[in-house]
Amino acid sequence: MEVGIDSFAAWDNDGLGVSPSERLRRLVEQIEYADKIGLDVFGIGEHHRIEFLDSAPAIILAAAAARTKRIRLTSAVTVLSAADPVRVFQEFATLDLLSQGRAEMVVGRGSFVEAFPLFGLQLEDYDSLFEEKLGLLLKVRDSEHVYWSGKYRPSLNGQGVYPRPLQNPLPIWIGVGGTPESFVRAGLLGLPLMVAIIGGETHRFRPLVDLYREAGRQAGYSADQLKVGVHSLGYVAESTQEAADDFYSGYARTMTEIGKERGWSKMTRARFEAQRGPEGALLVGDPEEVAEKIVKHSKALGGISRITFMMNPASLPHENLMRATKLIGTRVAPALREADEKEVKIV
Repeated sequence: MEVGIDSFAAWDNDGLGVSPSERLRRLVEQIEYADKIGLDVFGIGEHHRIEFLDSAPAIILAAAAARTKRIRLTSAVTVLSAADPVRVFQEFATLDLLSQGRAEMVVGRGSFVEAFPLFGLQLEDYDSLFEEKLGLLLKVRDSEHVYWSGKYRPSLNGQGVYPRPLQNPLPIWIGVGGTPESFVRAGLLGLPLMVAIIGGETHRFRPLVDLYREAGRQAGYSADQLKVGVHSLGYVAESTQEAADDFYSGYARTMTEIGKERGWSKMTRARFEAQRGPEGALLVGDPEEVAEKIVKHSKALGGISRITFMMNPASLPHENLMRATKLIGTRVAPALREADEKEVKIV
């Protein structure tokens, strides 16, 4: 199982007094450290809100590419519905060349809607925009010269799209929430799936993951091609109590604010603890507890290939993020790799 971290480059949403420039410098420092201690992947999201500095993820990842050697660098997610697929491909192909073949994309429709009016798009076209643009992105990935026509973008009549990436094909994952149609679409295309599980009970996503695998099987793809990853809110400290206390206040504030937009009830400590429990989605605890929970969730979902931690909702200081990164890289990841080896031996 690959282990990594995702970041939305959350900026000073707890009054920490950090400038945007310093926040981005520290983020690249965190990615460099994650590479040094052996984490497999680091993802940067895409948002167009005041709380975040990740509206141009490929640029942040390019800065990290220059300071890392092994770690895979991915979006988490690219809001493809609001982007030009040709330009997105060019950006990540360039990143792939800079990183010597370590770039990936996770593409999705996004969980916020600010990008639609910002780029002159209609929210009612939410799904059709994504479906058309995903088709074009895959066509650009597969063909240097592209012939294509659609509703939302001028046609392509054999123009070349450059540069071409080092990897062939450039890895593209589909990022999904809880919509069955999205799981089926990813399976029919044979693309790896990244499931954002930020609340509820993880095992309840099993029917959706099964839909993905069955759609992929019927479309002729092998089990090895149908990889499943999970993006989870999480944080690791030396003790479970420390992790919970560090994470709760910022997490509760963030979830309550987002809840005002989406009609959710206020986040309470009791609800937080329930989410932190054995069945809940939150990966908050000491390294051993968190590793055991990931193994349990992987089995509940029929096996996962990748787990990524999202720590931003808790508005944690940089020092805490770096300590958590160290614990994830030096204790959680080795425990998961050991569990994988035991599973292989049993099989």
